[in-house]
Amino acid sequence: MVLSHLDPPEIAKLARLDRAFRAASSADFIWVPKLPSTYPYILSKLSDLGAGDKGKMDIYARLCRPSPFDGGTKEVWLDKKTGGVCLAISSKALMITGIDDRRYWNHIPTDESRLQTIAYLKQIWWVEVKGDLEFQFPSGCYSLFFRLQLGMVGKISSRRLYNSKSVHGWDAKPAQFQFTMQDGQSAVSRCTLGNVGNWVHYHVGDFVVKDSNALTNIKCSLSQIDCTHTKGGLCVDSILICPSNVGKELYVC
Repeated sequence: MVLSHLDPPEIAKLARLDRAFRAASSADFIWVPKLPSTYPYILSKLSDLGAGDKGKMDIYARLCRPSPFDGGTKEVWLDKKTGGVCLAISSKALMITGIDDRRYWNHIPTDESRLQTIAYLKQIWWVEVKGDLEFQFPSGCYSLFFRLQLGMVGKISSRRLYNSKSVHGWDAKPAQFQFTMQDGQSAVSRCTLGNVGNWVHYHVGDFVVKDSNALTNIKCSLSQIDCTHTKGGLCVDSILICPSNVGKELYVC
């Protein structure tokens, strides 16, 4: 059937235009190939969502909406067009040097974060942010990013404003991003943080998942540990992992 060869958005468009297509578009055999092979694992991570008696189209549609797990510190969703698995890790799930000392860092609620909170750096000498993730990804190539911003953002009468007064120390030396994996894959990148007042996805590197039946373990970090000067004014939102073809659309360093 022609529907099985179309992307999900194209199927939805045809279903809206034609009653016959609408009836056929919900058949499980159309949606099973479009679901990621690890969708049962993903469902098991979401306490409020089980397969139950739901059809595969309903499961696909539900997974395309971001779903929090691990106490709301992580979020998973499917790219609507490709069905690729995307994952975000909140700053609250990261190990940040000095995070418990409010002289240096604060957790700040904001609707600019998909996970509703960011970590804001006031000032510190040693910046180190680490993440450790274990998740079952479908086989394929993935990209890993840190979502960061220089300058504190606020709103007045729904107008977006940012304060750059506290931003300092980032132009002296580049920040280092890296990840390592149990199978030996790794990447290191360096970038001078900039673009004050705008969220930027800093590309750490790409990795390949070969076995979709195994858990993938990734350790990643952001650091700027030159102690000759202090750094400040950094907002840490999240770590993003997504299929590399989806990641190409992001603004990256």
